[in-house]
Amino acid sequence: MDLKTGETYTISYAMDGLKAKVGDLGQLVKHKLTFFVVLSSVVGYLLAATGEIQWFQVVLLALGGFMITGSANALNEIIERDYDALMTRTAGRPLPSGRMEVTEAVIWAGVMGVAGILLLAFFNLITAVLGAASLILYAFVYTPLKRITPLSVAVGAIPGALPAMIGCIALEGKITLLSITLFGIQFFWQFPHFWSIGWLGFDEYRKAGYKIMPLPSRERDHSIGMYSMIYALFLIPISLMFLFYPGVSNYAVAGLCLAAFGYAVAAWGLFIHNDLARARKLLFTSLFYLPIIQIILLTDKWL
Repeated sequence: MDLKTGETYTISYAMDGLKAKVGDLGQLVKHKLTFFVVLSSVVGYLLAATGEIQWFQVVLLALGGFMITGSANALNEIIERDYDALMTRTAGRPLPSGRMEVTEAVIWAGVMGVAGILLLAFFNLITAVLGAASLILYAFVYTPLKRITPLSVAVGAIPGALPAMIGCIALEGKITLLSITLFGIQFFWQFPHFWSIGWLGFDEYRKAGYKIMPLPSRERDHSIGMYSMIYALFLIPISLMFLFYPGVSNYAVAGLCLAAFGYAVAAWGLFIHNDLARARKLLFTSLFYLPIIQIILLTDKWL
């Protein structure tokens, strides 16, 4: 092998190693989920904004939200690494597979958590406190509760819904009707979403000892669809709260209610049939629901 070929091989090997490390870090922070959460925070900010948008603040909010959410997800994987190894879906993650040391993961989680809180503190104290609270609730309360009680889903829905509220408060500096309504929508949306995932991965979650179904059960049963439908229906009266917010038209409120009704119909299908196809349909509906209502609200605001 000549010198030039050796250098090329070394550079290629180093790039492959860097690419693998970045990929592992992305899995550690659950980058797709984190991006989804950050988007809801940015939407909350944009909905609260009046006048010209301060895009520097939007970028700062997105970075802070990404850091905090990524830190919470990393801590979740650190705590659950032994249980992740028991499930096919999660066994390939960096920690259970042994590609990343726990110490390295802890360092990443700590640095991102502190950086995220400091970035949110740029806006106001409430934003920083809520950011820190979401991290603590998700990593140190929700995560261990998943193996103890189904109430863990309700606890986990709080940090899952806070980003939308944080986005509003970052701009407005206080808790308002808009922030409460966005929090409520994202809070109740999570129950059918989590339970559809739980239905699809029921056997693996049971093997790992997770208790996330609405009722403790040894098998998949119709109660999963029933409770999913009930919580989806809660989204209708919460959407109607926008009638008292002057920045949202009646047409947009009607669109939000229609989207919630469609979500409930998907849950009804799982309740009636209790099969794989309906569980997948509910999951896909949940993934489309939030982007749809965000588009409705932003379009209504700007057009």
